[in-house]
Amino acid sequence: MLGTFTFHNPTKLFFGENSLDFLREELPQYGSTVQLIYGGGSIKKNGVYDRVVAILKELGKTVVEDPGVMPNPTTDKLREGVRIARENGVDFLLAVGGGSCCDYAKAVSVSVHCDEDPWEKYYLRFEEPDCPIVPVGCVLTMAGTGSEMNAGAVITDPGTKLKIGHVFGDGVMPRFSVLDPTFTFSLPKYQMAAGIYDIFNHICEQYFSGEDDSTSDYLAEALMKSVVHSSRIAIQNPQDYEARSNIMWAATWALNTLIACGKSTDWMVHMLGQAVGGFTDATHGMTLSAVSLPYYRMICPHGLPRFARFAKEVWGIDPAGKSQEELAAAGLAAMEDWMKELGLALTIGELGATEEMLEGIADATIHLDGGYKVLSREDILQVLRESL
Repeated sequence: MLGTFTFHNPTKLFFGENSLDFLREELPQYGSTVQLIYGGGSIKKNGVYDRVVAILKELGKTVVEDPGVMPNPTTDKLREGVRIARENGVDFLLAVGGGSCCDYAKAVSVSVHCDEDPWEKYYLRFEEPDCPIVPVGCVLTMAGTGSEMNAGAVITDPGTKLKIGHVFGDGVMPRFSVLDPTFTFSLPKYQMAAGIYDIFNHICEQYFSGEDDSTSDYLAEALMKSVVHSSRIAIQNPQDYEARSNIMWAATWALNTLIACGKSTDWMVHMLGQAVGGFTDATHGMTLSAVSLPYYRMICPHGLPRFARFAKEVWGIDPAGKSQEELAAAGLAAMEDWMKELGLALTIGELGATEEMLEGIADATIHLDGGYKVLSREDILQVLRESL
């Protein structure tokens, strides 16, 4: 490994069936008023809400409800959450849901004691918190984003159609996260598939960078193979505990900074997907799947050895008699076949994008330089056209 890095992750994880019981150990360490953050009400249908509230009440906590977190949390919702926290003097933010709830909680955490507008400060100027941070805990009900063990928070501003992520420092990471795979069983297959691809693409974004012999790449390959294997089981039987537990665990390790160690990382699929999401409000994992193949086929010639390795090590393609170009192409074809198995979106048109939106989406796409090719604006438009 050629890179120089520091690895530190302070989040404590409680994993497995009945891991929610560990809330009784953790929550007494924090203040008396808890802002309970959740989404559209699915946690009330599957019983998770009642179990969490019962523990909070048992511990004597004052519960301040903050429901209605949408799949792509907006600036208006963020400001509402900050207002709720300030008016009630909350001591702790407990997110119960998927990655959007976790992201939203982290965005609220850095904004409660800050006098400036959070969108301007953190998402347009990319400043770091310079005020006290309200601690966050997560109870995960959907596997995908890895938000339960990282400092990222993605927020969408509907007015400007910008969807932007900010990766904060260690102080914003959840103090703890509860990961019970059974909480993911009630997810619709569409959402499960979207989460699975989000996991896979997080790994790809880190894997398709650098050219040295890196332990991080070996870890990434193992995670990708695990995701592919378990996804094929889970898509047929969503109640398979072993498959769902492996998917949940892989999601956490895909984006808790471990496999980024020593890597430059790419993240252009996310920049493209988030720009599409800002215009369509489509499910995050599906925006990634819709732009991935055109993007990877564009950059493949610039990172050919890695794409050839991807084909051999992740998809098990025999390199005998194949040129590197043929092997790399076969790997991306195998990836496409798997994506079709899962029922993923393969075009942004499926998600509501139109030809008229492409210029705006291109303008909203943040340019990064960690991958094998730095895209020009025309390159971005070409990827979007091929994705349409």
